[in-house]
Amino acid sequence: MAYLSLQGINKIYPNGFHAVHDFNLDIEQGEFIVFVGPSGCGKSTTLRMIAGLENISKGEFNINGKRANEKGPREREVAMVFQSYALYPHLSVYDNMAFGLSLQGVDDDVIEQKVMETAKILGLTDYLDRKPRALSGGQRQRVAVGRAIIRKVGIFLMDEPLSNLDAKQRVTMRSEITDIHRKVGATTIYVTHDQTEAMTMADRIVVMRDGYIQQVGTPYELYFKPVNMFVAGFIGEPPMNFITSTVKNGALEIGGATLALNNVLAADKLAAYEGKKLALGFRPEAIELGAQENSYVLDAEVELTELLGDNTNVYIDMDGIKSILKVDPHDTPKMDTKVQFSIPFKSVYLFDGETEKVIDTNFDHE
Repeated sequence: MAYLSLQGINKIYPNGFHAVHDFNLDIEQGEFIVFVGPSGCGKSTTLRMIAGLENISKGEFNINGKRANEKGPREREVAMVFQSYALYPHLSVYDNMAFGLSLQGVDDDVIEQKVMETAKILGLTDYLDRKPRALSGGQRQRVAVGRAIIRKVGIFLMDEPLSNLDAKQRVTMRSEITDIHRKVGATTIYVTHDQTEAMTMADRIVVMRDGYIQQVGTPYELYFKPVNMFVAGFIGEPPMNFITSTVKNGALEIGGATLALNNVLAADKLAAYEGKKLALGFRPEAIELGAQENSYVLDAEVELTELLGDNTNVYIDMDGIKSILKVDPHDTPKMDTKVQFSIPFKSVYLFDGETEKVIDTNFDHE
């Protein structure tokens, strides 16, 4: 296992494009860290700098307390799993997994022992004689993971390894990779654009946007305590609803309703936002149908419903304001009808309309 420290890491390409800005992160031994964010946010570039595949323009990268900026990939003792599997098509599963050890001059008996141990962990024992073309996508990805973990290095780097799999295979491989991490115990950094993968696999998540870290925290912290609108909207499915309005006489006018902010915001903070724009946020699953106490009660028109089995997504319109509600499938309202719903005060988030940063309310959202 290894612990890593990235301090003030920047990546600036020769054309002047600044891909990663002042990236700061300490990673403990054995942690499973996930970098998540939209395409082009800098997550894969950061991973490649950690791997030694990209030069670090500015900042210091340490592995186990020693500077690693100038070290090559082999010196850093990292193993990388790519999106494309990168298997040798002419070699069997056994030979693909053994290839790296063979290059290192490891004895054949030791190679065989390691391959068999790794194949058992990954459920590949019955496929060792097959070529990659005879395997499913999930099996090929397990071979790619096996080729990485067989080297017993301290750092695993995974760059969107599940993006080529179908939905069912992704669910299976998520649990398998998490289980492998528990068994092997290596420090793992995993890159994805899929917030579901991040939430279900990570010890801690690094949310990135435009080359900047937005927030670092556990899945629980990012879901219940987002620091800004980007994180709040990126984490959660369906995403958090946002309704922006100007504070007037201590209230927001939303969908024909007047929402008094003294229910959720301390008096001194409320006064400071008079005449300014605020975004009210609420998660689709936080609402209750009908009028409830200690809640904002709103009326809307149902535009569309999506039955997903365990819940229904209800798309609504409040005088031109669009939102999504997540309700019990047995309580699904009909399309083109009116629906009344309540947002509990304790489930309301407020964000500064200019900075998009979260504003502390009277309630803890845990």
